[in-house]
Amino acid sequence: QLELVESGGGLAQSGGSLRLSCVVSGSSLNTYAIAWFRQAPGKEREGVSCISRRPGSAEYADPVKGRFTVSRDNAKNTAYLQMDNLKPEDTAVYFCAAVGQWICSLTHEYEYWGKGTQVTVSS
Repeated sequence: QLELVESGGGLAQSGGSLRLSCVVSGSSLNTYAIAWFRQAPGKEREGVSCISRRPGSAEYADPVKGRFTVSRDNAKNTAYLQMDNLKPEDTAVYFCAAVGQWICSLTHEYEYWGKGTQVTVSS
């Protein structure tokens, strides 16, 4: 059973940065595409970004393009979400998710989920 654990959330000021980590255990990260989702209070969960098993292939939702960068280190079994130029509307619980696909997509049905990490951005 694959387990995902997020960390790195916290409080940041508008314009600041945070880096989220997603540590995978139970299997090798390099057999999964990884995605990041977020859910703000009172809103539906939305896809933020994903990264494929194929090197250099990633996808970003429009609200985060140019500000967030997704990456992975298969040797460390860890995926990352670097979040720069944060805005108050980025406030949400952020989840990482995994699916046994070669190419990622934010529309995939992800099989495994972490419990999330809270990100709060103050104005």
